[in-house]
Amino acid sequence: GHGQDFDDLSAYRPGDDVTDIDWKSSARAGQPVIKRYQRESNLPLILAVDTGRTMAAQAPDGDDKRALALAVAEIFGYLARMRGDPVSLVAGDAGRVVDRPARSGAEHAEMLLALLARRLDALTTGGEKDEDGERLAAGAPPSRLSAVLERVSTWHRRRSLVVLLTDTSHPDATAHDQLRRLSAQHELVVIQIADDAPITGDPGAVRDVEMAEDLPAFLRYDTALGAQLARADAARRASVTALLDSRRIEHAVVASDETLVDSIAEVLGRQRLATARRRR
Repeated sequence: GHGQDFDDLSAYRPGDDVTDIDWKSSARAGQPVIKRYQRESNLPLILAVDTGRTMAAQAPDGDDKRALALAVAEIFGYLARMRGDPVSLVAGDAGRVVDRPARSGAEHAEMLLALLARRLDALTTGGEKDEDGERLAAGAPPSRLSAVLERVSTWHRRRSLVVLLTDTSHPDATAHDQLRRLSAQHELVVIQIADDAPITGDPGAVRDVEMAEDLPAFLRYDTALGAQLARADAARRASVTALLDSRRIEHAVVASDETLVDSIAEVLGRQRLATARRRR
């Protein structure tokens, strides 16, 4: 609701955002004075979703990453509907990118969520789950986030709030140019769904989403290998975080259903403060 076009100056009242205080005007007036801006209404929401096969892996809480991604999309869609903002969807991978234009209304938002659910469900074979869970579908495509970002940048010109849904391995350096362009065109927030640790030493079957069989027991209990993988994962995540921070893109990691709402609230709060700082 915070616009970028200056409206007027007004005396500060309890409840006003302290980031809107104009300190020079306050010094001249002898009391706190805030800048008021014309409200931006109907700011479109673009759900940009990675539907690559790694999204079918398991999250740290044992849930399917796809379930968490859908929950995040539902929350943002709900917030947009409450504000009367139109919602669009760009979902894709190395195989295909689907694009649905921005429209308002609950029926349209539900249609987008149903389409996204079908795209994510297609990553696995479906049917009844066995004791080891669902198998990855033959030909399930890898991620290609650069294609998703390119579609958003090229086809969606109106300034919007873009919520990029992916995992903690993305976006990588191949998406640098698209991130630079997109963060200049739109308000961009990145929500990453965390992966479970591959080797923890706990009993029970473990399978990489891209493996046909369970991870052998002698590897599951190899603590040195587990530590090596943990270091590689930490380095990869640090690289992704550095890329996002270099573009001043607000981002959050969702690791479980319990922390999902708090993570979204925190990243939106940071995004609002960042937008206010850019206005000054």
